[in-house]
Amino acid sequence: MPPHYLSNLFISLKSGFMRRLFIGLATVSTLALTGCVTTEYAQNSDNYSDGWAARSNQLSSTRSDPLGAYLQSREFAYQQSAVPGETRALASTALGALGIKYRYGGDTPSTGFDCSGLVIYAAEKSLGLKLPRSSAEIAQHGVSVNHSELKKGDLVFFNTLGHRFSHVGIYLGDRKFVHAPRAGSVVRVEDMDMAYWKKRYNGARRLVATAGQSSQ
Repeated sequence: MPPHYLSNLFISLKSGFMRRLFIGLATVSTLALTGCVTTEYAQNSDNYSDGWAARSNQLSSTRSDPLGAYLQSREFAYQQSAVPGETRALASTALGALGIKYRYGGDTPSTGFDCSGLVIYAAEKSLGLKLPRSSAEIAQHGVSVNHSELKKGDLVFFNTLGHRFSHVGIYLGDRKFVHAPRAGSVVRVEDMDMAYWKKRYNGARRLVATAGQSSQ
């Protein structure tokens, strides 16, 4: 076989290998971005990539926390005093994490938080509860709450990756919730009436403190 044919064949094989390698690395990187969905689902869902891209695009357009001043208002302080101590404690603990960086798999202030990690941390610190790791598993705990009966400290769930309960946050009252949104961002407050979240909302749960756990 002439040398130039061998050269072209080698280049073709090399290009195909590099293309497959690039696709593989890109897939692994995408899966590493979310801590609120199980790995098994991520590998098998056709909607996963599209859902994550949509969520990242939406959240990247609101990197800052425009609701920070709201948290300091007298109105917000009044709302805190109007709800039971247990649920207030859960939300207050989560608010103490505002500004902490997002980190996949993180569940402490020192490591950073993903969405379920923030809820796990707040629930254990304030209610004495040890919750499972994924948002879908967390959605099996507590009691269901109607949309019209949400109270501060309730867990709010969203379908952001093509299946129910793929994202979770903690309700604050006045249609606001606190959560760890995505890689490259920080724990922040969000408005549930934003079109993105309103469209994807799929339920809420209310946790109950373990016996002997005092409210804050």
